[in-house]
This record gives sequence, structure tokens and C-alpha cells, in this order.
Amino acid sequence: MMTDDLIYAPFYGIVPTAETAGEVIAPPYDVLSSAEAKVKAEGKPLSFLHISKAEIDFDDDVSPYEDRVYAKAAENFKRLLDGGVLKKSERPCFYVYQMKMGSHTQTGLAVAASVAAYNEGRIKRHELTRVAKENDRVKQIRAVGAQTGPALLINKNLPEVKAFLAKVVAERKPLFSAIGDNDVRHTLWEISDRGELSFIATAFAEQDEAYIADGHHRSAAASRLAAENGTSNSERFLAVAFFEDEMRIWDYNRVVFDLNGLSEEQFIAAVKSAGFELIKAERRKPSRKGQFMMYLNKTWYEMNYTGLPLGDDPVSRLDVSVLSDKVLAAVLGITDLRNDERIDFIGGIRGAEEIERVVDLALGRVGFMVYPTAVAELLAVADKKMLMPPKSTWFEPKLADGVVGKM
Repeated sequence: MMTDDLIYAPFYGIVPTAETAGEVIAPPYDVLSSAEAKVKAEGKPLSFLHISKAEIDFDDDVSPYEDRVYAKAAENFKRLLDGGVLKKSERPCFYVYQMKMGSHTQTGLAVAASVAAYNEGRIKRHELTRVAKENDRVKQIRAVGAQTGPALLINKNLPEVKAFLAKVVAERKPLFSAIGDNDVRHTLWEISDRGELSFIATAFAEQDEAYIADGHHRSAAASRLAAENGTSNSERFLAVAFFEDEMRIWDYNRVVFDLNGLSEEQFIAAVKSAGFELIKAERRKPSRKGQFMMYLNKTWYEMNYTGLPLGDDPVSRLDVSVLSDKVLAAVLGITDLRNDERIDFIGGIRGAEEIERVVDLALGRVGFMVYPTAVAELLAVADKKMLMPPKSTWFEPKLADGVVGKM
């Protein structure tokens, strides 16, 4: 099977053994601080956090971007390989990757995605990347000699592939099944039959497009490495692709650490003048598009936008854009969401309780809950080659690090 032009190809995988998977798999590197990772990995020598966040093996004052940290990650990775905790596949494979979180199940494929397709815009992005974070992933991949953190991709529905994946899940024994963070069950099956590999690769090649849900920095780093190395092995990057009807986006909320010099009364008046109706309410999530929740001085407000639309393009129609334009910029003076230190972001799984905790730490803070961006909205933005405001989407359940890697 010729793979050069395929958007997805099989690859030589690196996976934990069934006996060790529960000890190995860990939250993705970018959802934990170094301090949180150190606590989570304490007493767990097999945890993949010793590879993805190797600074936890040093004193707290060691930067995660020091050369010795990347060298430590490589040492830890080799230790797990040499010790038989991780094993390499004997032939190129696709892997069926299923995640179960409560009543929700999503089933996708671990693939080697085409860097050329990413560079040409067939694997579509919706966020900007930061050079410092790209550099980190480039150094990590170089040091370890493998891609260990997959990008999360979305594909439009392929009924024949979905039916095949369901049959694999129902009839075949998995390589392993293990519980990760937030009680998510991660299960992996290997697909190595030539006919099945060809069927899968051909089906995705006919669709010939995908969307980055999470992992913009991983994808950009892979593109840089491919340009630098020019080897066939570097022309593809590790990804897990799910179909759009199974993906879940949670709310991605905001906390601002001051009121931009306004008193509480002046701030509330300014928000109302910006086109919002405020009603004191019990704590809850927004129930519809155009509705927000605001937490200020131990009080929750239902916050309904009644103003004019920002525009007709898909970015202007996003609730996160309305909040950014009408409140964060116009009232609070925050125009650079990527770099302004006055704002922080709280993923929806942490919920209203975390907003309350952070806001209540000091007077003059305010928090906002946002109705989740829809998957269709993300696809529409990417199709137009536009960019969402930073931190517009929080996908849950999240892929675990250590489930599958690519040499």
C-alpha cells in the first residue's frame, strides 16, 4: 500500500502492556502545571508524566525548558522501553482508541497524519500557535526520539468506517483497557491486517480533510521537524481522529483579576450598556447560545446578550467572540487574550466551583461562564480559514498521554 499521498497512514506504534497500562497512562502534558504533575506522579515511577513533564524529577526551581529536562525525558522513555513497560509494534498499524466517560463513549483511530496535508490546509486549524510552545514540543520529540503526545482531530462522518470500528470493539480483544483521570476508561485495539488497513486509509483519503480539535502546537512542531529533517519518518505526525457526531466540547470559562479601575456598580452598569441583561440567579451553567453566567462579589448573575450581532462570519457569531468584544475588551480593557496576565481560563470540567474559588481569592475579581462552542461552529471557522479567540474550546474526555506513541 502506497502511503505517500494518504491523509492518514498506519504506523509503528509504541504502547504499554496490558499489565502496566493503568500505571503508565497520564493526563496530557498541557492540562497540568508542573506542581500538579509532581503531586500526581508521586510514588508512580511508570507514570508517563516522567516523560511528558520530566521537570517533576528535579527540584521545583528547575525550568521545564532546560536541556537537562528533555534529556531526562529521553532517559525515562528509554527506561520504560528497555524494561518492557512499553513495546513497539512489529508492523505498521492503525489503533482503535475508545474513551468512555460516564454515559458518553467516543471511538476513533490513532493514525499517522500527513504533515503535507497540514501544511496545505487539508488538516485545518482554528487557533494560532505560540513559538515558545512549538519550540518545547520540537525539543521534546527530538530528545525522546518519538512522538508521544497525539493531536486530537475531527473527521466528518464515514458510516462504513464507523461500522467497522464498532465491529472491532464488539468482537475483538483489546490490547488493554485502563482508567485514567476523571474516571475515563481508555481502551486500545490494534489493526494490522493489510486489507483492513487499506480499507481505512482509502476511506479517509477519499474524504481528504480533517480538523484540529486540540493539539495545534503538536501539529506545528511536527511540521517544523519535517521541514528540518526531510525524512519519510518525519513526514507524519501522531494523531487520534474521531467523528464529529461523537465529539463533545465543554464550556471554556474566563476569570479576570480586576475590574479595570471600575467600582462594582460602575462595572455592572457598563456591562448592561454593552448590551447585556443581568439577573441575579442561582449558580448554573448557561442553557443556550447568547446566555452567559457572571460571578461577582459572591453573587451569580444570568447574563443575556440582547445587543446587535457582531457580524455574519462564523467567528463573529461565537459566544466567546461576543464576550471578548463587548465585555473583556470594551469594559475590562483586555484585547490580547493570549498574553494579558489579567485574565485566566478555566476548563468546563472544573466548573463553577473553580470559578468561585479563584474569584473569591481577592476582591474586585469577576468570572464568566460561556455556553459551549458547538463542533459545527468550529468546523465552520476552520473551513473559512479563520481563527477563534484563544481558549474557545475545551474537549472532554481528553486523550491520555502514554496510550500510544509513534517512533
